[in-house]
Amino acid sequence: MADFKAIETFMWVVTLGSFRGAAQKLNTTQPAISQRIAQLEQEIGVKLLQRDRRMVLPTPNGRQMMAYAEKLIGLRSEMLAAVGDQSAMRGVLRLGVAETIVHTWLTQLIKSVNRAYPNLTLEIEVDITSNLRTRLLAQEIELAFLLGPLTATGISNRVLCDYSVGFLAAPSLGLGKERLTVQELAKHPIITFPRRTPPYEMVRSLFNRPDLPPMRLHASASLATVIHMAIEGLGIAVIPTAIVENEIADGRLQLLSTDLQIPKLTFAASWLTSPDTVAVERVAEIAASLARGGVVVDAPPSPRH
Repeated sequence: MADFKAIETFMWVVTLGSFRGAAQKLNTTQPAISQRIAQLEQEIGVKLLQRDRRMVLPTPNGRQMMAYAEKLIGLRSEMLAAVGDQSAMRGVLRLGVAETIVHTWLTQLIKSVNRAYPNLTLEIEVDITSNLRTRLLAQEIELAFLLGPLTATGISNRVLCDYSVGFLAAPSLGLGKERLTVQELAKHPIITFPRRTPPYEMVRSLFNRPDLPPMRLHASASLATVIHMAIEGLGIAVIPTAIVENEIADGRLQLLSTDLQIPKLTFAASWLTSPDTVAVERVAEIAASLARGGVVVDAPPSPRH
């Protein structure tokens, strides 16, 4: 009788289109994947997969098998979530995170996940949204906290939070006493998000005007570097104010008054839809609660079906 491991292996080979992808997803070797598929086909008595030059595709019998495999894996995940204890949620969840989240509530998330699911390990990668999207679609990460929501086919989203973007400078620049125009701001270097990000393009559009001095726009992939440069008086930082609350409170940075407005940055949790996403959805639920200002130390309630 076909076991769940073989059925799960078949499902991921079809979903990812390769034995290599399934091996990476299931943390095993390609020969082990091949062996499980061969055993499954032998037990069922039909050929389930066929190879072309670039990927593995299901046969007609394989497509029919896939429908049942997704149901079985989904029901198993629901069962474990509904009747299992917290230790039943185990394994490694690969999480991609935009740096703004690192500077706000990521530490709280790690602590809450450790308490709620002690056998679930988070592997965390920090990157810009465009790279996180690419990695999510390539199945290199299971969950991403990024500027969103994403609109690609097969992606589920949950909006987490909105962050206001402000103009911040060290008191040594003497800019904190009056309302500043774009002309006054443009006299100083502007320090902000890295290139190829929506916030960078928004800031660039504000200062790329013929009536302003030549633009001095410094981009950095590290928000920690942006904050440090602003504190040292090297320019005006244009970043979410939530990540520098301590620096504002202790006087190292000032929030400048200006007529310019930048749209809030919306962050979302995004993941690829599949039957086996219970752990991903639970972590996204914890993240949503923390992003709203809640305190989560235990597992969220199981979904009702």
